[in-house]
Amino acid sequence: MQPLENQEPATSSFGAIPRESVDLAHKHLHDILNMAIGHAPPRAAVVVADTRCDLAVALTEAYRRCLPTARFIDFDAVAPDEVLTAFAGLEPGDLVVLVQSTNFRLEAFRLRVELFKRSLKVIEHPHLSRMPGAQADYYIASLAYDPAYYRGVGYALKARIDRAQGGVVDSGGERLVFAAPFEPAKLNIGDYSEMNNVGGQFPIGEVFTESQDLEAVNGRVRIFVFGDTTFRVNRPEQPITLVVAKGRVVEAIGSTPDFDQVLEKIRADEGEVWLRELGFGMNRAFSRERMVDDIGTYERMCGIHLSLGAKHGVYSKPNIRRTTARYHIDVFAVTEAVYLDDELVYRDGAWQV
Repeated sequence: MQPLENQEPATSSFGAIPRESVDLAHKHLHDILNMAIGHAPPRAAVVVADTRCDLAVALTEAYRRCLPTARFIDFDAVAPDEVLTAFAGLEPGDLVVLVQSTNFRLEAFRLRVELFKRSLKVIEHPHLSRMPGAQADYYIASLAYDPAYYRGVGYALKARIDRAQGGVVDSGGERLVFAAPFEPAKLNIGDYSEMNNVGGQFPIGEVFTESQDLEAVNGRVRIFVFGDTTFRVNRPEQPITLVVAKGRVVEAIGSTPDFDQVLEKIRADEGEVWLRELGFGMNRAFSRERMVDDIGTYERMCGIHLSLGAKHGVYSKPNIRRTTARYHIDVFAVTEAVYLDDELVYRDGAWQV
């Protein structure tokens, strides 16, 4: 056996993340850039990153391999004006990548919104510091881009959602019934051919909608994870059963103090707890067993997620004023089966379309 001191170390300059994981990230990001974003020379690229966590350092190295001619900027080593100047030098169709341990702030400059206004392509990786240890490997796995799966299943789900007159989420003995048609489904599957903007927050993998008539949603649903007041995944010891009447959560059976706090905040500011989004998560890297702490990342988990609170920026409802809607809290259903009309579309942890 080779002496230990002569062996290549299991870790490298990426902290706790092994080189093999960086190699895998390189492969996945290469696929994203080519098949989803459609970026290639001579188009310019700027990568703005920090070095505050191992995952950010690892992803930055993977992008260096993918984008050897790009300009790389250490967000913490330069003044904000230098970052803005780099963006100003880009042409429509060029690429900006944001690798963020938290979430970059540039005064009043809303990064992704402003970059999209300039017709730039954008890839965002926020809140990476919330996913340490094994979660970093889950995150890297979630970046795998399989266009046949995402586009095939995604468009098939949208077609069935858009023609359905209702649906049911079976969460293991409890049924949440949607007794009205759904809003036109929106896609987050890495196909931007019909969209105004190219890119967004990664990882991807979701089709989402909501009931056209929010009050047509009734029944019970068991949730095993919710987003807490720090925007992190909170997993109670036992699933909580939400009782929904006319689109509002009226009871939480088996609740916890943390979940009670979420409900209390919503009721204090909005008066009642609406159930709005019906999300069909598609990312097979995440499951009930493979979780990450960042709620915005875990939202892509393969299964059903819902939102609590009146806020939803995509769909407007006549009885909800956007100016007073403050909360959009993701909760994740124990998903045993999903039906659109009488057709089974989810079983055994996978979409059946």
